[in-house]
Amino acid sequence: MTRPAAQAHPLADLAEDARAWMFGAAAPLWASRGRHPKGLFAERLDSAGAPDDAPRRLFVQARHVYAFCEMGRLGWDGPWQALAGETMDYLLAHGRRPDDLFIHRFTADGQVLDKRADLYDQAFMLFCLGHAGRALSRPDLLEVAEGQADALEHGWRHPAGGFVEHDIPRPFRHQNPHMHFFEAFSALFAVTGRPRWKALAEEMATLCRDRFIDPATGALIEYFTQDLVPAPGIDGTIVEPGHCFEWAWLFEGLSAWGWPGAEISDRLVAFGRRTGIDPVQDVAINEVLTDGSVHKATARLWPQTERLKVALARLRRTGRPDEEREARRAYQGLKLYLDMPVPGTWQDVLNPDGTFVPMPAPGSSLYHITCAMAELVDTVEGRR
Repeated sequence: MTRPAAQAHPLADLAEDARAWMFGAAAPLWASRGRHPKGLFAERLDSAGAPDDAPRRLFVQARHVYAFCEMGRLGWDGPWQALAGETMDYLLAHGRRPDDLFIHRFTADGQVLDKRADLYDQAFMLFCLGHAGRALSRPDLLEVAEGQADALEHGWRHPAGGFVEHDIPRPFRHQNPHMHFFEAFSALFAVTGRPRWKALAEEMATLCRDRFIDPATGALIEYFTQDLVPAPGIDGTIVEPGHCFEWAWLFEGLSAWGWPGAEISDRLVAFGRRTGIDPVQDVAINEVLTDGSVHKATARLWPQTERLKVALARLRRTGRPDEEREARRAYQGLKLYLDMPVPGTWQDVLNPDGTFVPMPAPGSSLYHITCAMAELVDTVEGRR
């Protein structure tokens, strides 16, 4: 299909490539071979495009619902509504607990395996409830989100800020679930316009600004004590450049709410680009420390998507040629992972020497890829 407006954009070639990969490779594969008859998606696919018997984590199912709703919004003409709706109904019927929170894992054939509620899972259920509620025209899903948020606010608040991480114990508190709560609350506000969701989103943004970002360096710290002080030892200095980019992308969007989001984005992006890009492979690596030293030089797929998203958001805001170049570099980095014998699968971990770690394609990554490609297509076609 010819899109004259898109062709005029300097990144139009990338947008067309992204659309072709989503519609021609990823969506058909995950809608068929990546799908269980009961209505759940595969946890992962091997290099031949076949699923294994790995348990199905709830947040991965929620991410797939989002991904198919987004690909439907962008124009995929496959049965995205049926796929997303069937999975959503399965999660509500079998994954929702009496307290309105959601379980952690299913077996490969869809039986409940782990009834515990995990904070990260709750964030992604809220996120997909918002997107599916709009895409499928289902106000009942937005009501489910209200009940889930009630349960979190009444039982999972932490006195130091944010939410507790039980039922699954961990040695430290994490910034990451709160980032995804910000994403979820923002999505629900965009769908409903309800002040509740805007207030919760702003609360998460404030928490990041005041507690998660190192004031000396602009780095985003990952791990904290119960009082939201950086964790002792090296754990309290670990930074994931991909999360710097992801939070920066979210703060770019906050500018529309009157926040100084661009200023916060500038600091996060400056640190992430200065310390977190492998100069040889030109990909975002997994971990550095607040002093800028490399802590984990491997590079997973998902940080490449966050690098792309924030470059696109900053390109729209500034119009600067360097952001256009950065977006193109980030997309080319992402494409390294998508060059597979079975189109629609991907590599996940790149070594510093340019080789990939042999492993199945994790289904959790489709959310990251789809979100980044949607950002690209929407930017080129003028919807953002």
